[in-house]
This record gives sequence, C-alpha cells and structure tokens, in this order.
Amino acid sequence: MIEPIVLGIETSCDETGIGIVCGNTLVANQIASSIAEHARFGGVVPEIASRAHLEAMLPTIDRALAEAKLKLTDIDAISVTRNPGLIGALLVGVSAAEGLASGLGIEIHHVDHLDAHIAVDSLDHGALTQPAIALLVSGGHSSIMLVEDITQGATVLGSTIDDAAGEAFDKVARLLGLPFPGGPQIDSVATSGSSTAIKFPRGLTATHDLVEHKFDFSFSGLKTAVARWIEAQQRAGNALSVPDVAASFQEAVVDVLTQKAIAAAIENGIGTLFIGGGVAANSRLRDLAAERARAAGLELRIPPRQLCTDNGAMVAALGALRLQAGRPATRQN
Repeated sequence: MIEPIVLGIETSCDETGIGIVCGNTLVANQIASSIAEHARFGGVVPEIASRAHLEAMLPTIDRALAEAKLKLTDIDAISVTRNPGLIGALLVGVSAAEGLASGLGIEIHHVDHLDAHIAVDSLDHGALTQPAIALLVSGGHSSIMLVEDITQGATVLGSTIDDAAGEAFDKVARLLGLPFPGGPQIDSVATSGSSTAIKFPRGLTATHDLVEHKFDFSFSGLKTAVARWIEAQQRAGNALSVPDVAASFQEAVVDVLTQKAIAAAIENGIGTLFIGGGVAANSRLRDLAAERARAAGLELRIPPRQLCTDNGAMVAALGALRLQAGRPATRQN
C-alpha cells in the first residue's frame, strides 16, 4: 500500500511552518520565523506576522519540497491550521492551502492548532496512546485536554482564564530586562538561580479555587507578584538577583502546570500524560513532569524540543492521521 503524502501549513502566529509527512514519517520540516521583527515591540504584532507569512509562504514550501526531494504534484492532501490563532495570519495559511489544493485537485483537512500539537508526538514516539491527558502550554494557550481520538478532536477540561504561561514568561522576562521571547531566556538564566529563593503565589490552587477552576490556570497574578517584589527590592535599595527571580518564577509556573495535569490524569483514570506546545521545551517543566509522572505511575510523552514550538510537521501529522482513520476531508477539490 502506498502511504499518502501530506503537506502541512501552520501560520497561527509568527512562524510560517511547512511540514511534509509520508505515512507516519516526517520527510520535511521547514520554518520561517518573523520573531526578530517582533522583538523590538516586546511581543507579536499581528499585522507584521501576516505580512511575514505572505512573504515566506512560497519560499518555505519550496524549501520543504526540496528537503523531501518531492514535487508539488507528489502531494496527496493538504492539512492546514484553521484555528485558534491570529485571524490575519490564519487567513494567509488557509488561503494558500485552498489555492494549492484547488490547483492540484486534492483534498484539504482544516485542523485545530492544539490538536496538531498533540498529533506531532506520533512522528517521534509512534502511535499515540489514547485515551490520554494532554497539557498544552504556549504563548497563547495553557490547556488541559482529554484525548480519546485525536482525529476527531480533543476535549478541553481546563484552560487559562487570563495570561497563558508563555505570556507570563515574556512579561516577567521584560521586567528582568531579558530579551524577547522570554521563555528560553528565563529557562537559561534560571539554571544559576535558586527556585526556592522567593515564594511566589500558585494561582488557582487554593481549595476554594478548585471548586470552580479545578483544571484552569491563571498566571496574571503571578506576573503582578513578581513585578511588586522587584519594585519592593528596588525601593529598599537591595541588589536584585535576576537568576533567583527567574528560577523562583519558573518554579511557580511549572509547579501549577504539572500539579493540575497529573491530577487530571488521576481523576479521569488515565495512564498517559502528553505535554506539548512551545513551553514544553522548558527544561524545568520537563524535569518536574518526569518526576511527578513517575511518582504517579503515569507514562509521560513529550516531543523533541524542535517539534514543541509551532511547526508544519504537527499539522501534516494530524492530516495524515485523519487520512489513515478515514476521516472526511473538510473540503474536497
């Protein structure tokens, strides 16, 4: 049986990702990032992201085809992120996918960005273990999801009610004078700091919070607590240890993330925990998740770091899984 070749297009934020999957094998993964253009603003500017996608789309597709040693006419289906994300950025990806599919006479699978983050693990660790609990953490999302059949979409059990974890990393990095994006910067600086130096709050973990927000997250208050602590130290004329603040802040974030994800798995009687999204590249999150999953007797699956951030491979992977499961195309050309 000839395995279908699926081209994935991801443009939900600031990275133009093009991936190509043959069956369950990744044959190309090309990314054009506009992060440098956003850095001077301290965050992603939607209009800049959309224009960057327009400029990068065709060159990135060409690079992916060259990496895979394929021609455009070899593609059997296209998978594209339809939501969630920046509206203008998503429109660029969907328009490109529909134009290509129409010209090639092939089907399209419009997929969910969060589901794609889960599906990408099949490219590295093989068939997904389902059911599973997925913890998805990125600049725009912090969610706990129940995965029963990823080709039909995961069910959200809880999500952030304000800042996502990645947003909190960016904002705290700015407070500490660290460059954007803040996640990798804090992860690096924290290695020389103490995670117990400062006791920062753990949002939505109090008993009364768990009644309504058992699997939800809130990192806005944590960010404010860090800002007030820094201001207090400065007013007192105390020297500021950036590594200690970074490590203590990071510990507060990953403590809550892993605590709630493990609890969701145990409560639902599920033995597998998956972690994905850009923040899944954080070294302390990986270490603490492994430690707590082991103690709870859970299987832990985390993709390689290069597949955690937004990429076309994850979108192609989900499209390929949908084809294999016989799911109908969202549009037939």
